[in-house]
Amino acid sequence: MSVHIDIAGLRPERVAVVPSPLGELGMALHALSEPAHHPGLQGWVTGVRARLDPHLADRMCEADFLWRTTFSDLFMPFAGIPGGSTLPCGTLAEELDLLDKLTDEQFVDVALDFTCGLPYHCSHGPDALSDPEVRRRTLDLAAARGPRQLRFSERLLADPPRIRAWLRQFLQDCDEAFFAEAWSRLRHQLAADARHKTDLLRRKSLAEALAAVSPAVTLDEAAARITVDKLGDGRTATGDGGLLLVPTSLGWPHLMVLHRHGWQPLLHYPVGSPELAAPPTLEQLALRMTALSHPVRMRMCRHLARSAYTTGELAQVHGMTAPEISRHLAVLKKAGLITTRRRGRYVLHQLDVTVVARLGSEFLEGILR
Repeated sequence: MSVHIDIAGLRPERVAVVPSPLGELGMALHALSEPAHHPGLQGWVTGVRARLDPHLADRMCEADFLWRTTFSDLFMPFAGIPGGSTLPCGTLAEELDLLDKLTDEQFVDVALDFTCGLPYHCSHGPDALSDPEVRRRTLDLAAARGPRQLRFSERLLADPPRIRAWLRQFLQDCDEAFFAEAWSRLRHQLAADARHKTDLLRRKSLAEALAAVSPAVTLDEAAARITVDKLGDGRTATGDGGLLLVPTSLGWPHLMVLHRHGWQPLLHYPVGSPELAAPPTLEQLALRMTALSHPVRMRMCRHLARSAYTTGELAQVHGMTAPEISRHLAVLKKAGLITTRRRGRYVLHQLDVTVVARLGSEFLEGILR
């Protein structure tokens, strides 16, 4: 599974690396709502929550589905401006002005993502504002997710400008309460990363810049396609527009791809993250978990974690034939879970404890990426 971005005809000058204050505010709201996703931010989250005005905290819960489980594209409004060339702005106020420039249809479409009422893919369909059937289905799905989602959806469909004004005021209040202070610190790191990636783009290549963004992002130059290793499928194209790379300091482990129909493709990637230099692909992760799921291989790992064994020794310990043990060892080796070394005429196998110890964090990173 992966998300593909067709970049056929993309000119080098149409690739831009620019931080977004509104995008970073969205990640701040997500971290405050889902602190378990961001263990490195526990101190910051605790500090903000301790001094947060109770009224603002209550308002934060009114529409937290826009940033808790699905990071809404509303935080990247520049990507929705026609022409595919609008860049993130230097200030939150300027980006909120861009949010106001989205049509009511765009705003409602994006805000209803959390209901799964409208498909997030590359083919455009009827919208909930104009199509009664889509509206009915959207409200049914919202109702299934609880009364808060239903109330929000009903108000949104009845009066989009009112909800737009509510959201803008809420984001401005968040800026005053805690984000302005955070942004004053974070923007320097993000600007430095943007300069570094831009330098790679100009002096080396797009492939080098994407490799620096994340090992999960690859470029097939022959096919003119970027592939992002994600636990989900999607496809979009730059077409006549550009490609945006937006760094985030608060976003690890989330590597997000904006691939909404008609919007400028965008990679929202974490900088300064604690992730490994070369984390496994989702295919490798599945291979490792499958390899460890077999009871015989789990028992073998118990021995291999303590010491190195030959195939014959493992066969004797487990009461199995050498060919049977060899087949299980081949599965573990293919998954990258064991190392081998030669001692004279014997080959010794041992569990790579470091790799196994990382499986939990790699699994979490993979499903949240």
